[in-house]
Amino acid sequence: MRKLTIRELNRLQPDAFKEAAKIPLIVVLDDVRSLHNIGSVFRTADAFRVEAIYLCGITAVPPEPEIHKTALGAEYSMEWRYFKQTIDAVAELREEGYTICAVEQAEGSISLQDFCPDTRKYAVILGHEVKGVRQEVVDACDCCIEIPQYGTKHSLNVSVTAGIVIWDLFNKLIKIHGYDTKI
Repeated sequence: MRKLTIRELNRLQPDAFKEAAKIPLIVVLDDVRSLHNIGSVFRTADAFRVEAIYLCGITAVPPEPEIHKTALGAEYSMEWRYFKQTIDAVAELREEGYTICAVEQAEGSISLQDFCPDTRKYAVILGHEVKGVRQEVVDACDCCIEIPQYGTKHSLNVSVTAGIVIWDLFNKLIKIHGYDTKI
């Protein structure tokens, strides 16, 4: 096997990316403090053509050298917005017809493998590295999605969580919306 060169990967340029079809998903970061985690979420969202990222509360916004370090330029290709209060982002998303899901361990949460999206638009909320999604935000959501874990730890890094959830929803949403993997 031979590794492909950057040219052979035929990646979209940022302007073409902005015009390309996206999956109906917005990622909301609720008080995520690590600039590296924020940058990683940008990069993952770009990889799977997520509509946008909403940065809320203490979550830093580009341009920041530490975000760029892990985003590798995805902070320029991805649409993003800042909200001082996550609850305001949730209210706007609800008004725009999004189904809002906190990624959180909660009573009645739905295991990610059992979560079955339909033709609606979705927003997933990822929380603070230690405290998770704030309770008032969880209360405003339509549901909670949980990643099953079977070891001694009961949490994953927020950027790892984002990668798992975005990948899973990407695969489910492209089938529902009739996209092929070259959307």
